[in-house]
Amino acid sequence: MKLLIKQAKIADSSSPFNGQTKDIFIVDGIISKIADSISEQADKTIQANDLHVSTGWMDVFSHFCDPGFEYRETIETGAAAAAAGGFTDVLILPNTNPVIGSKSQVEYVVQKSRTLAVNVHPIGAITKNTEGKELTEMYDMQQSGAVAFSDGNNSVQSPGILLKALQYLTAVDGIIIQIPDDKTISPQGLINEGVISTQLGLPGKPAIAEELMIARDIELVRYTNAKIHFTGVSTQKSIELITKAKAEGLNITCSVTPYHLLFNDEDLTTYDTNLKVNPPIRNKANMMALRKALQDGSIDCIASHHIPQNKDSKICEFEHAKNGMIGLETLYGAVSQIISTEKCVEILTIAPRKIFGLPINAIKEQATAKLTLFTPDTTFTFEENMIRSKSKNSAFTGKQLKGKVIGIVNGNNIVVN
Repeated sequence: MKLLIKQAKIADSSSPFNGQTKDIFIVDGIISKIADSISEQADKTIQANDLHVSTGWMDVFSHFCDPGFEYRETIETGAAAAAAGGFTDVLILPNTNPVIGSKSQVEYVVQKSRTLAVNVHPIGAITKNTEGKELTEMYDMQQSGAVAFSDGNNSVQSPGILLKALQYLTAVDGIIIQIPDDKTISPQGLINEGVISTQLGLPGKPAIAEELMIARDIELVRYTNAKIHFTGVSTQKSIELITKAKAEGLNITCSVTPYHLLFNDEDLTTYDTNLKVNPPIRNKANMMALRKALQDGSIDCIASHHIPQNKDSKICEFEHAKNGMIGLETLYGAVSQIISTEKCVEILTIAPRKIFGLPINAIKEQATAKLTLFTPDTTFTFEENMIRSKSKNSAFTGKQLKGKVIGIVNGNNIVVN
């Protein structure tokens, strides 16, 4: 298969062609030639106005629901959504049935995704059935392909259990992903605790439920010298705690979701259940603090928190709706509204791969083609009929986004939107 990409601006700080507009010729998944103009015959040609190309994007927190909840998403439909969103690599949650908590379950994901256009990397469960009581065989899962460990939506509540997990993983240079959420604080909370929750008459979830867990886990990392990645960070104080811990040299990184950057609790006055997420979207001051932290580098990367839910779980009373929204297909169009193209590429390519120890495929001759193609200034309205995910629970439907994904190239796999 011969692919020719015409006049694409290369956005890749690790490439010798960074910032230059070039033709890229790919033969059987390998970048054969990069030049000002290439006239070789190709089986397929991609060209577009203001076309940009970067190393393939990576998401660090998505739920593909397979096995056990295939009515919400499958590995195949999740990968299709990821490709449409510009991702060549995705880390997927272990909250399946059965849980991805053993060597055989990791191998199931690895084998099932082997032929897909997107590299699907399993996150192994920290505890059996993600119940927070007994550790899994994390070493076996790592050997089989698990790139990180997390109880996913069920953050580890017991400090003793998390301490053991961190100690265990220091020996194998593993990393834990944690949603910071102390479930003993306002367990009935539905949205951010504040003026809006009072006005709407909905029980609130205070920011301290997040901030206490971050403070606790920082102490555990300080004690063990292990690695932890906080995801879904949503408050200014959380960022301050993490920034201070980083300054000490602790192995701590963090990611933020697009919806925490683009929405605040004032958007909940319509009771839109697609905005029922965990951690909840916070007030406007916290939203603006997150944007600033993303721009100044305090936040390491973006995580889609792609959580598919079927219609019955969202078209219902707010209190009965389940948490989560899909996010892979709208991540770039949302985030590119608030940060530069260069910054966006960095936090979608280099930063996540450094955190989770995956190779960075630079755009250069003789390298394997792992590319995302996009036009950063294209504006469009995101409609439900564009959604490749099996579920449609997106608060971005009907919203104008900026930056359109043209497609991905991942070795011999080419997907064009």
